[in-house]
Amino acid sequence: MSSRRSRSRQSGSSRITDDQINDLVSKLQALLPEIRNRSTDRVPAARVLQETCNYIRSLHREVDDLSERLSELLETTDTSSAQAAIIRSLLM
Repeated sequence: MSSRRSRSRQSGSSRITDDQINDLVSKLQALLPEIRNRSTDRVPAARVLQETCNYIRSLHREVDDLSERLSELLETTDTSSAQAAIIRSLLM
């Protein structure tokens, strides 16, 4: 019984309030280019979360593409050059 009580106390103390959720959703909305530039102030939280997931996926793709381009550039560059050193530092 005591473990149930302690778990109940822990979950109760770490709960997030509706106001905190609304604040976090507003902050996410301000970070998303797709939603930030719209004239409407009120966007449903589910939409903000979906757009956040889409944006993170697109950023991952962009990072992967850029890393691939840098790797290709490094392959065609003299490995002892200053340019190659800069490219290697960007890849790390």
